[in-house]
Amino acid sequence: MNCKITAIRKACYLDLMQKYENPIEHTCDVCEGDVFISYDGKCPEGFCDSAWESVRPFVEELAAGGGNFYDGWMKNPHSAMISCNDGFRPVSFLIETIE
Repeated sequence: MNCKITAIRKACYLDLMQKYENPIEHTCDVCEGDVFISYDGKCPEGFCDSAWESVRPFVEELAAGGGNFYDGWMKNPHSAMISCNDGFRPVSFLIETIE
């Protein structure tokens, strides 16, 4: 089964960046509304490697026909809402199975 991964929200915690992060020139390229397709549980082309590590277990489970994470957490049992692991600018991704 394939999965659609949609960037739903991107947060930015300037106070945490100023306090803890070293200045960097290039950060996340993902924008709200970006859509990626995972074929058979594989990482979509152009998808952030770090974000993939966060969403991968859920994509693989959904691609294998599973779901219903945490006993009914999501209204749609064939979906998950997972955020990447960037503590300064996390992106929330909606993962849904598609035909």
